[in-house]
Amino acid sequence: MLTPEISKDDGIRLRLLAKYDVLDTSREEVFDRITRIASKVAGVPISLISLVDEERQWFKSRYGLETEETPRDISFCGHAIHGNEPFVVPDASQDERFADNPLVSGGLGIRLYAGVPLKVASGANLGTLCVIDKVARNLEADEITALRDLAAIAVRELELRKLALTDSLTGAFNRRMLERIGAMELSRARRHEEYFCYAVLDLDHFRGVNDTHGHDGGDLVLANIAEICARHLRREDSLFRLGGEEFGILFANAGLEETKQTLTRLLRDIESNPTAVDGKDIHMTASIGLTEFWPGETSMNDIAGRADAALDDAKKAGRNVVMIG
Repeated sequence: MLTPEISKDDGIRLRLLAKYDVLDTSREEVFDRITRIASKVAGVPISLISLVDEERQWFKSRYGLETEETPRDISFCGHAIHGNEPFVVPDASQDERFADNPLVSGGLGIRLYAGVPLKVASGANLGTLCVIDKVARNLEADEITALRDLAAIAVRELELRKLALTDSLTGAFNRRMLERIGAMELSRARRHEEYFCYAVLDLDHFRGVNDTHGHDGGDLVLANIAEICARHLRREDSLFRLGGEEFGILFANAGLEETKQTLTRLLRDIESNPTAVDGKDIHMTASIGLTEFWPGETSMNDIAGRADAALDDAKKAGRNVVMIG
């Protein structure tokens, strides 16, 4: 049996998967409808929307199968996510990669497998829409086309789900997602002995913007600041709007000094890129508190508390600086 490859960028892919907040959620008719149709158009007894997690593939929707998940190391979908084209195995019992796979030789008896990668906007393949038959055969071209179309619909639903988790003004994730992504990053850091950093950014004297230019002017400033922040983040990093003019930033698998350098550049970028409001340029600065994960730490609240304390230090130091806590 050929175990699915784990790419060097899999940590990034898993972090992107976490941003959809979909793993271990309840069944939803919009996804179940897709798998029902997939089985009908391909003429197969089983179809799945499979999301490939770190050690398992978990089924957001399943038709014709009771199992909610299987180990990643025996999954077909673990292979399928490495390409951008449908991954088709006409007869797994005759394929040296899968012939002794327990999903083939055991009770499930997979013969035909066809999986279309679920490629999201970031370019990552989060999983597949796949169909399974216990009879060896191939799929016709029109069946493959239909599966591609259904996979695109599944991706659209995932993107809509992600959109509902973001602040409509800035596009940053909401506070609830800080709890979810923070917990995931904390767990990952402890398992893999990685570091991550967390920062809190607060705009200096923002109340004066609202007083002078109204809330519409303030909204333009906030949207501009969020866009500037996004330019300094990697795909695996996350921006959160914590409320008002305060943002949280989580830097995945990153050290303290390199993160401080990134945030210092961010402050200079904010300072040099004013927001146009009613024909006038509104110049802003920001203050940032920064901290990192400490080995053995078990609470994201403790990490956030240190960042908040460092933010207070930044304000006391005269603002427009990064302080480490």
